[in-house]
Amino acid sequence: NAAMASGPSDNNFLENFWIPCHVLVPESAVQGSRIDPDGPLCPVLVFVNSKSGGQLGGDLLKTYRALLSEKQVFDLGEEAPDKVLSRVYSNLENLRLKGDQIATKVMEKLRLIVAGGDGTAGWLLGVVCDLKLSHPPPIATVPLGTGNNLPFAFGWGKKNPGTDEQSVKSFLEQVMKAKEMKIDNWHILMRMRAPKQGACDPIPPLELPHSLHAFNRVSEADELSMEGCHTFRGGFWNYFSMGMDAQVSYAFHSERKLHPEKFKNQLVNQSTYAKLGCTQGWFFAPLFHPPARNIAHLAKVKVMKTHGHWEDLHIPASIRSIVCLNLPSFSGGLNPWGTPNKNKRRDRGLTPPYVDDGLLEVVGFRDAWHGLVLLAPNGHGTRLAQAHRIRFEFHKGAADHTFMRIDGEPWKQPLPIDDDTVLVEISHHGQVNMLATRESKSRSVNDPSSPHHNDAEEDDSDDEESKADEFRKFGAAATFKIPDEVDLAHLS
Repeated sequence: NAAMASGPSDNNFLENFWIPCHVLVPESAVQGSRIDPDGPLCPVLVFVNSKSGGQLGGDLLKTYRALLSEKQVFDLGEEAPDKVLSRVYSNLENLRLKGDQIATKVMEKLRLIVAGGDGTAGWLLGVVCDLKLSHPPPIATVPLGTGNNLPFAFGWGKKNPGTDEQSVKSFLEQVMKAKEMKIDNWHILMRMRAPKQGACDPIPPLELPHSLHAFNRVSEADELSMEGCHTFRGGFWNYFSMGMDAQVSYAFHSERKLHPEKFKNQLVNQSTYAKLGCTQGWFFAPLFHPPARNIAHLAKVKVMKTHGHWEDLHIPASIRSIVCLNLPSFSGGLNPWGTPNKNKRRDRGLTPPYVDDGLLEVVGFRDAWHGLVLLAPNGHGTRLAQAHRIRFEFHKGAADHTFMRIDGEPWKQPLPIDDDTVLVEISHHGQVNMLATRESKSRSVNDPSSPHHNDAEEDDSDDEESKADEFRKFGAAATFKIPDEVDLAHLS
């Protein structure tokens, strides 16, 4: 181990994170006479998507393996996290039953680190949620993608990290000091009529986001299955969006698949994304975007604000993009919901965007100029609702497809061409533990110490149109920044 060759102060610090080999590898002998019976102070397992961030992922993997035991650092391109965690927790449980005190302490104090894009982080969060571990470990996210909404929401930043030893040690120190915070998980169900001819899926499998690949089609025995229909299910942690923002994102992803060699620089990526926003008509939507593709024309939307009671959600006719938010971070750190002031809380029953209250924030945008209000102090989109569940029903209409996006991963969604219905329903699924730094943007409804916006910071004006006009002169193109980079080949 390279860390063993470093100075004693480094060793003393790194020992806080080292996990004894016998805890990680079944049937291996207990080694080392000086192992603290209380175990390491902050034992960690590290998961790195070596394909994320260009060369950065591979460099980060090497550095973590040099500082920690190689047995606690995993390349997600080589081994899936569900297999790793199932093996490790099975061994921990067996050792605990045999009275191994160190294994018991490691299980109680274990923390996970995941380095990759939002898609990679969401993959690990979903695995932890699904495995229903006896002691679910909290998770820290290294910003190694492009959007980095998850890391930013919990105070880990959004810029790609340094990969040298000192940068990694600084991150490990933050992990040790970070506090735990619950985060809601959202289940998404998508159902559509199976093709009348041929056996192919209505959407090519590789076109679907990884989060839907993880669940894929439900089996015939599943209670959600319906005869004659393809039913997909999956989950998300950050957001689901539909409409023009997803269309621009889809165009970007399609271009990157065709010419990956052109998309290795963040500044070039952002410039390309901005150009696509223009060519797709997002900045001049009233001219280039037919009204038939506006959300109100595409779908009938219902929300469940109180448990057991569905109600129709009115969508203004001009809304071309709708976003269902779980975290206060969208498109590289923007907060479309903002913080409703006291009048809105009283009159409309709106609340700040807590990440563990079982509510989604539903926000609409007319076009890219409307989105620019997010760059203004207290700027926000059109607040439509907060809900425990939301349902989109698409019937035969003027459009034969729309675009959808989950946590940065877009796809082209076919819509009914005869008297069928495409259904998308989002509901609360559970929670996992995240690690948050002092700079965390996320707020917990259950944590009195979680910082709240004071009255001076509260939003106050609904004059969104004037804000849009005011910012139009800047010509800013950062309305919807680059979606997170997810290497589907290594996430499927």
